[in-house]
Parts: sequence; structure tokens; C-alpha cells
Amino acid sequence: MADNNVQYTEENIRSLDWKEHIRMRPGMYIGKLGDGSSSDDGIYVLVKEVVDNSIDEFVMGNGKKISVKIDNDVVQVRDFGRGIPLGKVKDVVSKMNTGGKYDSRAFKKSVGLNGVGTKAVNALSSDFQVESIRDGELKKVSFNRGEVVDDMSLEKTDQDNGTRIVFSPDKDIFKNYKFRDTYLEKMFWNYCYLNRNLTIDFNGNKFISKNGLKDLLESNMDGSPLYTIVHLEGDDIEVAFTHSRGYGEDYSSFVNGQHTTQGGTHQSAFREAIAKVIKDFFNKYEPVDIRQGIVAAVSIKVIEPVFESQTKTKLGSTEIEPNGKSVRGFVMDFLREKLDNFLHKNPDVVQQMEFKIKQSEKERKELSGIRKLARERAKKVSLHNKKLRDCKIHFSDFKNDRREETSIFITEGDSASGSITKCRDVKTQAVFSLRGKPLNSFGLSKKVVYENEEFNLIQAALNIEEDMDSLRYNKIIIATDADVDGMHIRLLLLTFFLRFFPDLVKKNHVFILQTPLFRVRNKKETRYCYNEEERKEAINSLGKNPEITRFKGLGEISPDEFKYFIGDDIRLEPVLMSKSKSIEEILTFYMGKNTPERQGFIIDNLKVEEDYLVDENQWNGWVKFKYIRRF
Repeated sequence: MADNNVQYTEENIRSLDWKEHIRMRPGMYIGKLGDGSSSDDGIYVLVKEVVDNSIDEFVMGNGKKISVKIDNDVVQVRDFGRGIPLGKVKDVVSKMNTGGKYDSRAFKKSVGLNGVGTKAVNALSSDFQVESIRDGELKKVSFNRGEVVDDMSLEKTDQDNGTRIVFSPDKDIFKNYKFRDTYLEKMFWNYCYLNRNLTIDFNGNKFISKNGLKDLLESNMDGSPLYTIVHLEGDDIEVAFTHSRGYGEDYSSFVNGQHTTQGGTHQSAFREAIAKVIKDFFNKYEPVDIRQGIVAAVSIKVIEPVFESQTKTKLGSTEIEPNGKSVRGFVMDFLREKLDNFLHKNPDVVQQMEFKIKQSEKERKELSGIRKLARERAKKVSLHNKKLRDCKIHFSDFKNDRREETSIFITEGDSASGSITKCRDVKTQAVFSLRGKPLNSFGLSKKVVYENEEFNLIQAALNIEEDMDSLRYNKIIIATDADVDGMHIRLLLLTFFLRFFPDLVKKNHVFILQTPLFRVRNKKETRYCYNEEERKEAINSLGKNPEITRFKGLGEISPDEFKYFIGDDIRLEPVLMSKSKSIEEILTFYMGKNTPERQGFIIDNLKVEEDYLVDENQWNGWVKFKYIRRF
């Protein structure tokens, strides 16, 4: 009931300056904060916002190299463009809506247009320094959380023209964060694929591409393509595609060099257009069969693009330029001409493509009856499905501000699921309880997804039967014990996802829940420790004779304690794909027939359970417990 006594006067009206607003509402500028476990977490957006400006310089023909160094959470980006005009160095990084990209003639198809990016980085950094070098002169300004701490006078220099920005994300805002090279390297590779002959030096490793999106597909594909990659280019558009032996659809889309991880109007147009052109060429086949197993990339350039958020992950523009051709029409016309011509000139590609389409058609028809029965079974079960405790908000609720927070915990048995269910956030956290060890799906066809009740229910819970667009949870979190059985269940679930729904892993939706191994406490304080080093630190800190408990399984952790491990300080380890081996190679080694190679690997990496005494010189006690090293 509203309190009618609350006064609403002029004193309640408050105006925030630029840095206060960014720090109070960082999500409006960089999306979610995160800890670095997801590729779209805030710390990566900070890096991207700075590099975007350097990319725009390259696009305008200035500077062919960008150097990025990250060491001890300090990020340094140096480009060799024109440098910020020396009289505006401070304003460009600290005065909102200040920049050189409002004039579309100068930056016709720029990545960043709103003059916000570096200001957000500045405000969200504990230390921020900008240097501009122009024609033998250097201007440097230093900030702390957006406040100027040192505005240096111009000085002479023999450095090459360009801009250097150094910053450290504020640990008061980004808690327990960690930069992961895998995500950063992917970001830098994408920049290079879209900007041929640009060199990015990241901590001494150089990234450069000669063939654009063709290089991207060759690098990102799991295994070899079924036929030569189709690579087509036109004014303001570039596409590349082929088919793989796997399932699903895998798209990478870009606008003005920006990786639109959530797609948008251009990606939807491409999906529609490629299916229509190929269908018209053969004069048969269904779009779903044509797109099954497709691996593609599309990049377009748009004048004054409209994105659906500040982080620019989804294109909302319906037109290529203001009052110009529609994005759909632009992509469709391009493929109707270029792809149709290509298919008429390359019969070998056509033959391999049709073979794949026929395979997909045959499998779809074989599965149609099984799917019908499975759906009916799932519908009946869903009414009384005690294995799924759903949440109220879903990732597919595009208008909900909390959709990015949605997750589903896949647990081992009722004990662990009970603890999570009692302390979860019912709005954004769902729980799915496994009955036991899932089936090893390696080498099996997709029939198993429908014939195996548990797999079918997982698929139904995630809502990914048709495509990824309807995925119900942003994060799929495998929550198993850290023992041998728990590790085995992890492998079986990952085999299922990688075999039939690899996009879940490739798009960074799958995570492993990290839970504490130890609880160390005295009468005043309790600390949860995730590894041996944290345990030792806790013992030293808490003093004489603390109580030490080792958790053997998730079911041993009470709901009152579990809430701390799945809340704001949740620790997640992302499941990342290795570029060195294909999915097929990985699954064959770990989940295929036992081989001498695997036996040797197990022997070399075997961890043994041992009893030992811990001597902590900092306190006057001895503790004996059993400890299993995790790997």
C-alpha cells in the first residue's frame, strides 16, 4: 500500500553529471557487468569501445596497426592514426556527446556514432589515461573514476602520430573479474576479418587477415567444409558460407565492423534470402533442409545504423540508409544476383550442396513421426514435470530488461536441486534435475534426442528444437559434484550439447558452476574457499583453530549457504571451444572407444585421494582431513 505521507518536492529532483550517471547506471552504457566469464561482459565492452575508435581511424585510411596490451588488469590500446586534436583531448573522453563522428561525411559508416564510448570507459575505470600524439607534440590527461587528476601541458615527442589509452576497470563495479584471452582473441580476429590487412598486436601475438570472411569461416568451422566456401562481395556487403556435417545453423553477422552477436535485421534477411535463392535454383526443397548444417557469415555497412542497445549487439535498422532501400531488399537483391550466378558456374559445389540438403530432408522426414510422439509425451510430462522448476522471465522475452540474467541449473539428483530451488531467484533462475547419468550420445543420430526421455525434456526445457532464436535461458549451468561421478555427468551433458546443439557452446551459453571446496570459520567470520590457496589464506586470516569443513557434494550445502554461491558472486567457468581440435576429434578421444592414447592420458593426469597433515605456521593447531585435488 502506498505511503501517502511521502513528500514529493523540488528536493527530490536530482541532476547527475555525466560520470555519476554512468557509474550509477552502467548497464545503460555497457550492458551487463559480469566477471569476464561471458564474452559480452562489461570488461570486454570497455576494451571494445576503445578499440572501435582505433578501427574507425583505420577505416578512414589512417594507421595500419593497433597494439593492445593487457597485464595485471591494466589495458593499454595504442593506434597509429591521426591522433585526437590536441585541444580536445580532455573533452573527447570526459564530455558527453563530444566526438568527430556526428558528421556522416567524415565517418559515413562508423562503428560508434554517439560520442559515449570512451566516456563510459573513463567513468568506469579506477585509472584512465589518454595520450594524443600529433606532429611531434604530445598531450596527456589522467583521470580517476572520471575525475581529472592530471592535465599535463603539451610536450615535444618523437613518437609516431596516434592515440594511446590506458585504463584499469574499477574493481568496485567489476567484482572478481578476469580477462579471458579466448574472448579477446576472438574479438581481435573479428576486427581483422572485417578489416583486411589491419594488424592487431595483442600481447605480442599478431592478428591479420587477407581474405576477410572466408578466413573467418575457415578458422571457426568445426572440421572441414563439405564444399569450397562460397565467398561473395559487393558494395557495402560481404558474405561467406558453406555446409558442415553437423546440425543446426551457425551465423556470424556484422554491421560496420561491429559483431552483432544477437543478429538483427541483416541476419534475418540473410537467412531468408539464402534459403529462397537456393530453393529457386533447385526449384524444390524446404528452407529448413537448406539451412540445416549451414555455416555462414554476413557483413554489411549501414549509414547511421540503429542498434537495439548501447552495446550494439543487435541491429534494429530496417533501411540501409535514411529513406533508402530496406535491409531485407538489399540483401535479397545481392544474393539473388551473385549467388545465383555462382551456382550456375560451379556445378561441383551444387552437387555437394544438394547431397547435404537431401540428407537433411531424409532425416527430417524420418524423425517426423518420432517428433510427434515425443512432443505429445513432453506435453503430458510438462504438466507434471517435477524435474523442471521454471523461472518467470526467459531469454526470449526480448522486452524484459532482465532477460540476460536468465539461467537454468542442470543438477545431479534431487538433493542438489532441492538446495538450489529453495534459494534461487524465481524470476530468472530455473532448475532441471537429472535422474542419474545421462546416455552417452557419442556416435548416435538425432533420433536419440527424441527417443531418450531425459534428452527430449532437456531440449523441450531449452526450447531449441527449431533454432536458437527461441532459447529460453541465456546461461545453461551444469551444476554437478566435483567428484568422479560429477565429472562424468559433465562430460555426458557436454557430449549431448556438442553433438546436437553445438551453437549453445559456440555462442557461449554453457557454463560449469564452481562451488566451494572448503568452509573455514571461527565464531566471528565464515569464509568459503574454492581452492587450496584460498583455504590457506583463510586459515592464516582467521587465526587459531578455525573450523574447517570440506564439502563432498552440492547436496551437503544448505540452502542458506547455497544462496551465496548462485547470487551476485556466482563463479562460473565458461565452456570454451579449442581451435586446435574439432568437436568430432574431441568427442572421439574422450567419449569414443577406449584407446591406448586415452589410457595414457588418464595415467598421466590421474589425481589420487590422500590423507595429509596441514602445518600452518601462522596458528597453533594441526588439522587432518581428506582432500581430493580437482582437475
